[in-house]
Amino acid sequence: MPAITETQILEALGNVMEPDLKKDLVSLNMVKDIHIGTDNAISLSVELTTPACPMKDHIRNACVAAIREHLPEAGEITVNLPAKVTSGSSCGGHGEKDNPLPNVRNIIAVGSGKGGVGKSTVAVNLAVSLAGTGAKIGLIDADLYGPSIPTMFGLENKRPEVRNKSLIPIEKYGVKLMSIGFLIESDNPVIWRGPMASSAIKQFITEVAWGELDYLIFDLPPGTGDIQLTLVQMLPVNGAVIVTTPQDVALSDVAKAVTMFRKVNVPLLGLIENMSHYLLPDGTKDYIFGKGGGEKFAKAQGITLLGSIPIGGMVREGGDSGKPVVVEFPESEAADAINKSASEVARQISINNAAACACKAGQ
Repeated sequence: MPAITETQILEALGNVMEPDLKKDLVSLNMVKDIHIGTDNAISLSVELTTPACPMKDHIRNACVAAIREHLPEAGEITVNLPAKVTSGSSCGGHGEKDNPLPNVRNIIAVGSGKGGVGKSTVAVNLAVSLAGTGAKIGLIDADLYGPSIPTMFGLENKRPEVRNKSLIPIEKYGVKLMSIGFLIESDNPVIWRGPMASSAIKQFITEVAWGELDYLIFDLPPGTGDIQLTLVQMLPVNGAVIVTTPQDVALSDVAKAVTMFRKVNVPLLGLIENMSHYLLPDGTKDYIFGKGGGEKFAKAQGITLLGSIPIGGMVREGGDSGKPVVVEFPESEAADAINKSASEVARQISINNAAACACKAGQ
């Protein structure tokens, strides 16, 4: 049996395209650690751009098929799929400003034009879902007037430590957390004018020991005010996730948030339609707030529909009990929809980062 060489394996894998980046794995330098053992057994790694990659199985199967086709004498084939999350800012992505968080690879804003659409529920579950894939996640509760992160993580009475003049974020479910709710009594209102609120957000960015993160998610307050502007002025935000419900009154306000992010040059990762439908006991769906509003809006705005999350008691129970639905009810339809949405968010980030790097390389 002729011995297989590493060059032959790379030639075979040169025919495997990365589905989103539209280039082959070899030219993207994603193929690592090729090892050829006895009986031409082959093991290798394909380094993904995010541990939440929704195309893992496709890539693995395509690699095995390519090697089998070009090297029929190959023995057992093992394809490992480690991940190294990319960073758009390191490739000259959005914004040219200095980044006060150089160890944070990607910054994601979760926003909407109005309250009551479940934005915090979506932000919390996206964060926990991404952490479940192995990504390093941080979550900032930027809704200073109505902080909900402490409740939704079951951490109402927790207070962060201070070390070396920095706040240490509280961690749960693999997510590093910071909220004004950790710093004040739960029944005390925050009665601040805009400049004070902006100052608090700046402190959450610069005076918290976030360490190394793959994704830092901001759960923004409703509207398009001071806190949103402070965020985009201070940080190179990689993208925004817009949350809405299907009804027209919500979508009309969400359109303002879309316009705001476009005006400040923050890429739109896409739209998540929350409370999409209610699943009845017989398996049929009741579209309580109307059907297809999010899909139509996304198409009209030219943005991606990242997912549609159903309304149901499990989502509400998860938020109230401090156990997000993706943790407490991982087999539920809602958890499945959130996990798919999280994978799509990570996918869009990877695509944008690759485009930023390609653009810089071509300058």
